[in-house]
Amino acid sequence: MSKSAPILVCSEQQRAEIVDLASSQTEDARIVERAKMVLGCLDGKPMVRIASEMGVRPNTVIVWRKRFMQYGIAGLRDLPRSGKPALYGAEFRRQVLELLETPPPKGQDCWDGPSVAKRLKVSDDAVWRLLRKERICLSRQRSWSISTDPEFVAKAADIVGLYLSPPENALVICVVEKPGIQALERSTGYVQTTDGKVARGYKNTYKHHGTLNLFAALQGAAGSARGKETEQKRRVEFMAFMEELLEDYPEDNEIHVIADNRRIQKKNNECIRKHPNVHFHFTPTSASWLNTVDIWFAIFSRKALRGADFKNNAQLRTAIEAYLEACSETTKPFVWRKQKEKSSQLRSTIVNLHN
Repeated sequence: MSKSAPILVCSEQQRAEIVDLASSQTEDARIVERAKMVLGCLDGKPMVRIASEMGVRPNTVIVWRKRFMQYGIAGLRDLPRSGKPALYGAEFRRQVLELLETPPPKGQDCWDGPSVAKRLKVSDDAVWRLLRKERICLSRQRSWSISTDPEFVAKAADIVGLYLSPPENALVICVVEKPGIQALERSTGYVQTTDGKVARGYKNTYKHHGTLNLFAALQGAAGSARGKETEQKRRVEFMAFMEELLEDYPEDNEIHVIADNRRIQKKNNECIRKHPNVHFHFTPTSASWLNTVDIWFAIFSRKALRGADFKNNAQLRTAIEAYLEACSETTKPFVWRKQKEKSSQLRSTIVNLHN
């Protein structure tokens, strides 16, 4: 007479976890299958019946039943295996990183995956896998400007102080212009790339219907923006924009205007004389990133201009005004961040960054 298998028992929490594994849509199929075997055993089903329902041999059910009895739910996962020794290990990594510090092949300005693979006599895939793992982008570039303004620290501290702790009952407004916005007429649509992905596409030929200049002001605390389109970007247009802007603010409030270090914005004695409550603060040389309205302009360019099709200058003006109206309904302040960059980083090497 055959022996009966001992009754399989577990806690309510373990059973709930087994049920979740058995019905999971994201776990590996083999883990789900093993969980179903164990769940059948917990329900008291004969192992032969479980094996028949699962399409496996009874011995397979016995194996995972025993593993669960010994190790619990962790026993349903594969044990660590030594596996085949790595073909491209620490030595290969060292060779690639050191090679990237040497001059590139003749005729190339920098290393790329195929040239590294050719020099080391390995496959391109091996090189690309390592570069992805090390998060090294050979073709991607990044640049930054270093301000040489001798008063950089004082000017930057003044502007950042206004962002973080503005004076009581004062308004902080960031002003700048975007010159030469082009009204381009070109065919746009969607295209399917060779890898099957769908991307936004536009024809490389176009008709040019003129340009517009946009002055914009961002009130930092509220995140609201106002703009004015002009045909030119002279001082007279800038002062006219400022006059329209200041009409909406009470004269008894201090208004701090953060502006770029440009000629048409700096000569503003007339505006200061007419509005003694207005104070201008100028960003240091080569540090326009201190002006947060640049963030607004970047979003505006991406959403309203990139790949757009304008039959004439009037359509461009309408698109700008439509964006200004739309963004006024969903205003919120920006969380201003700026990563500190140092020119000394240019002397850092890949080996130093990855060790």
